[in-house]
Amino acid sequence: MSTKKPSTADSGKNSGYSEASIKVLKGLEPVKQRPGMYTRTENPLHIIQEVIDNASDEALGGYGKQIAVTLHADHSVSVEDDGRGIPFGMHPEEGVPVVEIVFTRLHAGGKFDKAAGGAYTFSGGLHGVGVSVTNALSTRLDVTVWRDGKVADLGFANGDVVKSIETRAMNRGEKESGTRVTAWANPKYFDSPNPPVGELQRLLRSKAVLLPGVEVVLINEKTGERQSWKYEDGLLGYLLEGMGGSDLLIPLFEGERFAGNAKSTEETFAEGEGATWVVAWSEEGPLLRESYVNLIPTPAGGTHESGLRDGLFQAVKSFVELHNLQPKGVKLLAEDVFARVSFVLSAKVLDPQFQGQIKERLNSRDAVKLVSSFTRPALELWLNQHVEYGKKLAELVIRQAQARTRAGQKVEKRKSSGVAVLPGKLTDCESTDVSHNELFLVEGDSAGGSAKMGRDKEFQAILPLRGKVLNTWETERDRLFANNEVHDIAVAIGVDPHSPDQKADLSNLRYGKICILSDADVDGSHIQVLLLTLFFKHFPQLIEQGNVCIARPPLFRVDAPARGKKPAQKLYALDEGELEAILDKLRKDGVRETQWSISRFKGLGEMSAEQLWDTTMNPDTRRLLPVQVGDLGFEDTVTRMTMLMGKGEVASRRSWLEEKGNEVEADI
Repeated sequence: MSTKKPSTADSGKNSGYSEASIKVLKGLEPVKQRPGMYTRTENPLHIIQEVIDNASDEALGGYGKQIAVTLHADHSVSVEDDGRGIPFGMHPEEGVPVVEIVFTRLHAGGKFDKAAGGAYTFSGGLHGVGVSVTNALSTRLDVTVWRDGKVADLGFANGDVVKSIETRAMNRGEKESGTRVTAWANPKYFDSPNPPVGELQRLLRSKAVLLPGVEVVLINEKTGERQSWKYEDGLLGYLLEGMGGSDLLIPLFEGERFAGNAKSTEETFAEGEGATWVVAWSEEGPLLRESYVNLIPTPAGGTHESGLRDGLFQAVKSFVELHNLQPKGVKLLAEDVFARVSFVLSAKVLDPQFQGQIKERLNSRDAVKLVSSFTRPALELWLNQHVEYGKKLAELVIRQAQARTRAGQKVEKRKSSGVAVLPGKLTDCESTDVSHNELFLVEGDSAGGSAKMGRDKEFQAILPLRGKVLNTWETERDRLFANNEVHDIAVAIGVDPHSPDQKADLSNLRYGKICILSDADVDGSHIQVLLLTLFFKHFPQLIEQGNVCIARPPLFRVDAPARGKKPAQKLYALDEGELEAILDKLRKDGVRETQWSISRFKGLGEMSAEQLWDTTMNPDTRRLLPVQVGDLGFEDTVTRMTMLMGKGEVASRRSWLEEKGNEVEADI
């Protein structure tokens, strides 16, 4: 067999990597190639929201009083406003109608000009890619603009101009200014072709709440239904409605504050920056928490919510200290004040920095100080003007702090007294059927959070592990519990450490399956080895009975477009072999290589709860590898493990690695 190493020239030739391999995507091609980078691909609601946001920005600037959204029978959606209308004259530098640039160029728009007198001082637009993404992902998009006594029409297909701009004189009785955009979303880019009506209704209602005096209309031609929202009192009624009748502990705390001109005391904030808020505390019942930045919903929160949290905490803490209400030994934390809070927060930020194009989370650091510094003095003043209400709120917050402190002390006290209680970081399941129950040992708090949200709480429990577990191969059994992670694992599963020749008491075993869930990388493999060492050395009967398993998360996800009657797919591959098999199948189905995208998961914490459930935890779709002793037999396995994990076995390990190292496929 030849062992000739290929030359550098040969390998370069075979790889097919040359100057021609570098592709430059132009125009709207980046959006079409990687739509998930620019919008949510579950359904087209977000690309419609981009148009609604533009209409809202006009109203926010005081230039419009109505926004109308129409769901047409042909599955298109229209958004019409009575704002200033998108300019349709020639751009001074580009020599193309401005309205055409807005819909066909990434990073072009009126939201960049934040100077005094700019088109949009406060807006949700940041990147200038919003409606151009809508255009790129629509089979057809028509625009009509009313402005300066004229009406302009133009049309696009798949992002390209197919009907050049045409202008005419405005007819008598026509609206004086405004814009109408009608889009037909391209179903190949979305899991579902239609925007969910319920979510659209909630979005439009929230716009009406945040724009007092502006009417927001939804017309559904398919059902003949017409809905209209207009709130003169803004946030207050919306919060009460959303709380579902929960009894308030104290009256609503509402307010608004915005930075004044350059001579004001808020020198660090731009003129007009600030927030409007309504906050309620209740002892029980559902909570409502919603936040917005320049009218953009931020369901994942962000720095403005952190500012509200800090402002409320500092104000309540100051009131408690001023009136000497804090019991000895109780320390108040922000979570105690925030535990039973409902709020609607609407912030105005000059240049908002969002996490990603879909703008679900605000990342602007200054927003923490902005909202905190405006809400804290307002609440302090209100509490000291209404001392009885302040004392009722202080009692609730102190009770929360005492309950949190007691919960922490219980675990420590019982642990130190030798009475086994479940570890505090264990998220247990509801079922008591041991044969059905599963415990997932998860690497890190980040992945643990995804696992908690994604699990089936009926029978799946989660125990996050911090860092790498101790190598317990040479640890004496009576010293095992000195390590917190090992202690928590033993207490959670309900079985004491034992040797192979002992009859272990398994009557308190709490889970039929103990699943090791770690990242699909080298560090994850190391954690697997350390946990398997623990179970094989100190819990051998669990391995013998088949209680221990290894969960196998995928390394890759392939996003394949819709084709024909087949919807868009998310396909998961365990390793490179499976990935190649998936790509081969897509090629056979006629999918071009430019149409799919491949994502590599760096770790479990990178997966959403839904992805983790689908790929790794759902009994119907997951890959669980049972842990068995195998062909070596027990005695030979002990010998092999001693060589691999023993501290004094460096020389024998080196010899074994030199002999067997070439047989390993390492993913580094």
